[in-house]
Amino acid sequence: MSTTWHVLGAGSLGTLWATRLARAGLPVRLVLRNEQRLQAYRASGGLTLVEQGQALCYPVPGETAQSPEPIKRLLLACKAYDAEAAVASVAHRLSAETELILLQNGLGSQDAVANRVPLARCICASSTEGAFRDGDWRVVFAGHGYTWLGDPAHPVAPVWLDDLGAAGIPHEWSADILTRLWRKLALNCAINPLTVLHHCKNGGLQEHRCEVATLCAELSDLLERCGQPAAAEDLPAEVERVIQATAHNYSSMYQDVANQRRTEISYLLGHACAVAQRHGVAAPHLEQMRQRLIVHLDNLGLPSD
Repeated sequence: MSTTWHVLGAGSLGTLWATRLARAGLPVRLVLRNEQRLQAYRASGGLTLVEQGQALCYPVPGETAQSPEPIKRLLLACKAYDAEAAVASVAHRLSAETELILLQNGLGSQDAVANRVPLARCICASSTEGAFRDGDWRVVFAGHGYTWLGDPAHPVAPVWLDDLGAAGIPHEWSADILTRLWRKLALNCAINPLTVLHHCKNGGLQEHRCEVATLCAELSDLLERCGQPAAAEDLPAEVERVIQATAHNYSSMYQDVANQRRTEISYLLGHACAVAQRHGVAAPHLEQMRQRLIVHLDNLGLPSD
């Protein structure tokens, strides 16, 4: 019998994974933070996936984080700033046999989670799939992408990758997952904060090429100096390609700010600036960007950590 997938984090990607796994007939359970959220979820009848205009509801069973049953496989799909507290809420259910799939943006939260549950295996994931929620317990599949998974400590791929294939989740096991995470962080640092400060879609950054180029130069230098040269390779060209390919999209950070939600600044710009300081790398424009963004968030009454 297949191992149950426990999904903690009913945001867009968590719901997207849960519904596709359930659609493939695999055992899935949604872990909710308290009894109140569980009752609200049960009243909804399940998770709804909207794909190509068609909405289908999947009655994925729900439970609270406080349930006593052991968890063997946990998809942690919450925001980076919630990851450590989220895994702490189910720590009593984890063991040396548990595998965690960490689906967070940026860097920093993965180490925090691994330190919180040192016996469990932590697998990092980096996804380019597009999805957004258009209501509670509903997700719209907005764009096909890819998910890379890897474990820097144990390079051998787990057998449950077959589940992802059965669920139609495009994926690849990556021996250099840290390179992919750093590359994605650099792309996010070069694009997301500027879209917030200039109040524009990604394509609007074509009018701010000097700023983008300056950030790319500092990020490339930082990646080289902290042992990630592959992540630095042709970074400016890749940033330009992403800006053009997603010209009509709003960045995730822009959407967070527009919806009055906390951003992941600490795990993107904050992490880059902290690593630069630790390695003695001069990154004045990255630090200036971080400070400008903090002031902007403070002015809007949003958290800036």
